[in-house]
Amino acid sequence: MLRGFEYLHASRGDVFQLPLPGFKPTVFVGPQAVRQVLVESRDSLVWRTSPDPVTQLLGRGVLVVDGDEHAHHRGLITPWLHKRNFAGYVSTMVDWTDRVMRNWPDESVVDMVDEMRRISLLILFQTLFGADVWADLPRLWRPILEAISAISPGAWLVWPGAPRLRVNHHLKTLDDYLYRLIAERRRLTTPPDDLLTHLLNSSMDDSTARDQMLTLLIAGHDTNTALMSWTLALLGGHPEWLDAVRREIDEHLEGRPPALDDLQHLTQLDMVIQESLRLFPPIHLGNRLAAEDFETPTCPVKSGSRVVYSIYLTHRDASEWEAPGRFWPGRFAERRPAVPYAYVPFGGGPRNCVGAAFGKVEAVTVLARVLQRKQLRLEPGTIRPHMGATLMPNPGVRMRISDRRDVAGKAA
Repeated sequence: MLRGFEYLHASRGDVFQLPLPGFKPTVFVGPQAVRQVLVESRDSLVWRTSPDPVTQLLGRGVLVVDGDEHAHHRGLITPWLHKRNFAGYVSTMVDWTDRVMRNWPDESVVDMVDEMRRISLLILFQTLFGADVWADLPRLWRPILEAISAISPGAWLVWPGAPRLRVNHHLKTLDDYLYRLIAERRRLTTPPDDLLTHLLNSSMDDSTARDQMLTLLIAGHDTNTALMSWTLALLGGHPEWLDAVRREIDEHLEGRPPALDDLQHLTQLDMVIQESLRLFPPIHLGNRLAAEDFETPTCPVKSGSRVVYSIYLTHRDASEWEAPGRFWPGRFAERRPAVPYAYVPFGGGPRNCVGAAFGKVEAVTVLARVLQRKQLRLEPGTIRPHMGATLMPNPGVRMRISDRRDVAGKAA
C-alpha cells in the first residue's frame, strides 16, 4: 500500500483521490495539505467514523470522540501525562527495562519488536493503571495483538461495506481483564493516586473507563513499540551512530541509571529518535470523515467522504527534506523541523497526541538503559515497513545481545 501511495503522490500532487470504483477517499500529503486537515478545515472533519473497527473497539475512547466529549476526556487524562509526574515514571521505566533485560541470555538473539512491546506494556500498566502485569502478560499477549490487528488499516479504511470488527474470545479476555482492574480499584478504600483512580473518581462509568484504558493501552504502547524497534534497527544498521549514542550515554550517566534530569543531555540519542520518527512514523496515516463539504486547492471534498493524511509521505517529501530517504540524525541538530507541519509524528493542531511527551520520555529512557547495559548487533536480513495499526518493522528486528563489560571484565 505504501508504494501505491508514493506513486499517486508523485503523479497527482499533494491532494489526490484514490481511484477506486464508486469510492474516492481524498489523500493529503505535505505540510500545507496536512495543516488544512489538522487546523484549517478541522471543524469540517470528525474523528468518529462509525462503524469502523477502531470505533467499535475503542467505544467512547478519547481517540474516537469529538467536540465536548473529547475535550472532557482529554482534560481528565492530560494531567497524568504531564511532566510533573515524569520523575516517578522514569524510575518505573528503568525498573521494568532492567527486569525484561534479565531474561535476555548472553549471546542470545531476540526480536526487539517483542521485547520493546513487553517493556512498553509493563510500563503503561504500572504508571497509568497501577497494575503489575508481569505474571499476567503471557495470557494478555495474544488478546492485545488481536486488538491491534482488528484496527489495522484494511479494506474497511477505503471501501464501504468491508468486514467490521469481529469480537472473539481473545478480545473478550482483554475486556474482562480491564473490567477486573476497574472493579478491584473501586473496592479499595485508599486507592493509589494514578490515572485509573482519577477516571473513576470523575463519576465515569465502568464502560467509559474501559474505553479510555483500552485506548491508552493500544495507542500508547503500540506506537512506542514501533518507535523503539525502528530506532534500534536504524542504530544497528548505522554503527557510527550507535557508537556516538553509546559514548554520550556512558560519558553523561557514568554507569548510573538514567533519571529525568539526565534525558535532556542525551542529545545524540534524541536526534536519532527524531530521525526514526521522521523515516518511520508509528502513526503513518490519519483518518477522518468529512462532516460537511469543503474545498482543497485541487479537488472538492464532499460530506460523508473519507479523508486520509499521510504522515509517512509528508516526512519524505523531497520539497521539504534534503535527501529524504537517508538516515541522517544530524538534520535535527538545531531541534526544529524544516517548516511547520512538515514534521508531525504526533499529529498537530488542537488534537495532537495527548501522550506525546510521555512516549518521548519512555523511548529515551528505555533505549538509554538498553544501550548502557547491552551490546547489540543487528542480524542479517531485510527489514521493511508494514502498515499495521502502526508502522512496524517486518519481519522484526532480530539482534544478538551480549552483556557490556567494564574494565574489570564484569557485566555492566
